Order: sequence, then structure tokens, then C-alpha cells
Amino acid sequence: MTTRANAAETQVRKVLDAWTKAVRDRDIERVLAHHSTDMVLFDVPPPDEWRGLAAYRKSWELFFRQFPKTGGVFEITAMEIVTSGDLACGYGLLRCGGSGKDGAFAVRLTVCLQRVQADWMIVHEHHSVPAAD
Repeated sequence: MTTRANAAETQVRKVLDAWTKAVRDRDIERVLAHHSTDMVLFDVPPPDEWRGLAAYRKSWELFFRQFPKTGGVFEITAMEIVTSGDLACGYGLLRCGGSGKDGAFAVRLTVCLQRVQADWMIVHEHHSVPAAD
């Protein structure tokens, strides 16, 4: 792994850390800050597919109606990042939910990013949960 690849991975991790903190803070503008205008989200609750930044915003507005205002959990617990030139892919696990009776649950997370000038922009997210036995 080259120094440039290490720098890219560090930058991508900072973007993802800022994203998760913005979700916990319920700050939708910061949630959207590093997403491309034509991004695509495949999500757990319907609809399964959201295209574009306006749709992505709507998905978070719906999420925040369910996400606890206090005591909510939204944290990446494991993340592998692969970079090549101006593209990066991250895949890992996220804990999401409340701290109450139902608690947090595991979400699989995949993100694809593209470097635009000096900024890493998320162009794709995929959230999924393990299927029940």
C-alpha cells in the first residue's frame, strides 16, 4: 500500500466519521454534505432504492422520525476501505437504533466514493440487515 493510498483511506474514514456524527446529531445538512447530487442509496426500509440528493434527504427525514432524539446509536463498528486512484469502496458493519427495549441492531454498510478535485464524495450507499433464520 502506498502513502497516497494511506492518505486516501484516511480521508475516506474522515468523511464516514463526519457522516455518522451528523446522523447522531440529527443534522441533515451535514449528513448530506459529502454526497454527490446523483448518488444512489439501496436501503433497508421501502422504498428499496433512492436516487439523487433530494430523495436521499427524504430518506433521512423519514429515518429521523424513528431515530431517538436522545440515546440513539449510529456507529460504524468495522470498516474495510479499498482505494484506487479517484475511487474508494468501504464495507463493514454499523450499529443503529435506540438504547431502549428494542436496542440497536446490526446493519451491513457498503459505500462507494469518488474523489472530485480534493473532496471524497459518496456516490453510492447500500444498507442491509441479515435475513432472519
